[in-house]
Amino acid sequence: MTGETKKRQVRIGFQTSIITVFVGVVLLVGLTLVYLSFERVTAITRTAASGFTEKVAQLGADHVDEQFKNVRDNLDILAGLPAIQEADIADNTRLYGLMAAMLRNNPQLFNLYVGYEDGSFIEMDVIDRAKPAFRAGLKTDEDAAFRLVVIARTSGSAPVTQYLSENLIAVAEVPGPTGYDPRQRPWYVEAFKNDKTLLTGPYVFYATGEPGYTLRTPLKEGRRGVVAGDVLLNRFEDMLAEQKLGQSGQAFLFNDAERIVGHPSMSRLMAQIPERQDDLPQLGALGLPAVVPIVRSWRNGGPAQQFFDDDAGRTYIAAVHRLETTGSANVRLAIVAPLDEFYARIIGERRTLFALALAFVGATLPFAFWLGSRMAEPLRRLAEETDAIQRFDIAERPRIRSVIAEIEELGRSVFTMRSVISSFASFIPRPIVRQLIETGSALRLGGSRREVTVLFTDVADFTAKTERADPSQVMIYTSRYFAALSDVIMQHHGTVDKYIGDAVMAFWNAPADDPDHTANACRAVLACLAANQALDKEFRREGWPSYDTRFGLHVGDAVVGNVGSSDRMNYTALGATVNLASRLEGLNKSYGTSVLVSSAVRARVGDAFLFRSVDSITPKGFAEPIEVSELRGEKAMANEAEIAMCRRWDQVFASIARDGTAEAALVQLSGFLHDYPSDPIALFHARRLRSSAEGAAA
Repeated sequence: MTGETKKRQVRIGFQTSIITVFVGVVLLVGLTLVYLSFERVTAITRTAASGFTEKVAQLGADHVDEQFKNVRDNLDILAGLPAIQEADIADNTRLYGLMAAMLRNNPQLFNLYVGYEDGSFIEMDVIDRAKPAFRAGLKTDEDAAFRLVVIARTSGSAPVTQYLSENLIAVAEVPGPTGYDPRQRPWYVEAFKNDKTLLTGPYVFYATGEPGYTLRTPLKEGRRGVVAGDVLLNRFEDMLAEQKLGQSGQAFLFNDAERIVGHPSMSRLMAQIPERQDDLPQLGALGLPAVVPIVRSWRNGGPAQQFFDDDAGRTYIAAVHRLETTGSANVRLAIVAPLDEFYARIIGERRTLFALALAFVGATLPFAFWLGSRMAEPLRRLAEETDAIQRFDIAERPRIRSVIAEIEELGRSVFTMRSVISSFASFIPRPIVRQLIETGSALRLGGSRREVTVLFTDVADFTAKTERADPSQVMIYTSRYFAALSDVIMQHHGTVDKYIGDAVMAFWNAPADDPDHTANACRAVLACLAANQALDKEFRREGWPSYDTRFGLHVGDAVVGNVGSSDRMNYTALGATVNLASRLEGLNKSYGTSVLVSSAVRARVGDAFLFRSVDSITPKGFAEPIEVSELRGEKAMANEAEIAMCRRWDQVFASIARDGTAEAALVQLSGFLHDYPSDPIALFHARRLRSSAEGAAA
């Protein structure tokens, strides 16, 4: 790698991805449908709520207008009476009875009165329609139901206030009021300024000290004056309470000054501003901050119905409507109601729909996992199969099937690939095939110099044992022999190069690096001896001669790579190291041994294995002598007698090499042969020394 750092690619399994995609699609479609249905129901709910609230607001406004119109009709009737037109108001019991009847039929009215341009005045109040403090301030009899005030300026009589029972029987009479002039009151003044409007106010009434509205109309005939009636604000409470929606809805009246002029809880709202009893509460007193912007938006041409959420997240609908009878007073009716109260069933069904949709999505998730797993299972098995092939695990397995055509074709291809590689590995060393699979490289001619440990084997007297046997049997038993040795070699990380007749060539540390290749080669040789002995027992039981095998092992540099032609090549090792390993194998016949190794092998593995010296030779092509040793086994597994024998032999061998005369060396050997009379190496050196001694004597 250069200075650039490769980004690690993130990969996910097919099963995970297919399940993720399937679940994603289910969630996307399901939640989209949930959302669309939720939004649709919400839109329908809001549309219905908007229309319904508008209808309620219209009916409420019509109801309020009807109340005002009823008062106006009574005022018109009163204004048409000759007694009113002629100001015949003193001791007019018929007029008093008519006014009382009008008040009884209009419970929203507190009183009726008429004021004239000369200051004359008549007023009849329903005492108990004001606050209790009003009756207490009058200090009158409990039977008094009406208060009658008469100021007859034309007759010259003094002002008088009478208290009448329900049947208009006088129960008390007091003088006054003396300082009252109707011509100074707002209702009188405004009646002549704008005779097209019905309403004056709100303002604080002279008699009760309570706020309210005056409905008035000027006299059209007779004397100049104004006929009027008062509606106390507290009388609006019951009327507006009938207009609300649901349990928490509110219907209220307000004016252009954003003051509440009528509310079901007007008394409570008024009590919140005790320092200004002549004022009216602001819209903010409702505790719904969104109402003020909605009212302002409506006054600027915005929609009459709007939705908003309070601080707790509850959705409300507000509707505003004009009152036709209020004229320039610009009193409006507003209705505010929580959406979930008067559309609770629809909203509940919407929640149910949402819950059912979520339940459906949740119910499909296990199916999505199951289907994704079923679809991914063949691919997972194919991935395991290809991984096994990459690990060169090419054991026979059944072909992977699938109902999906592409996966079925992929399974066929993987099955064919395993068969091809299995056949390919029968002709090329498996480490080479494994390397080709792992690296993805192609076979090509050429090689490189590297250190390898090379092994040659050969079967003693193979030709004599098999020349008269059936050739097919020779092939079968020899193949069994090769298979046994090859399996052991490969188990110890060796590469089987080739079979030469009855011989095997193998090497370690190529093509894959093996830092402990010499030790692995030694262990492989010892394991081959054990496998060979077990196989020979089987051969003898089957009537086939045993394959006594000799081994030669050397470590050194060699040229390793592919040789041959582009059409047919062989991965092998070439050089003196290979030649010496072959020579060592052949020397076993001379020394009567099974395993000979070079001094390089012995030096490389150190004390891990048990060796004994055999001879010092100078092979053809080598300038320096080569020390040859016999590999006896792993030292950790050898017994004390074996170790002692090898140690004693090495002492004898050293003395043979050190002493100058054959006679002295023979003396050393005779002692060893006395204890080990059949030792082939000792016998070899004894024969050679005797021959040397005899030659010297001659």
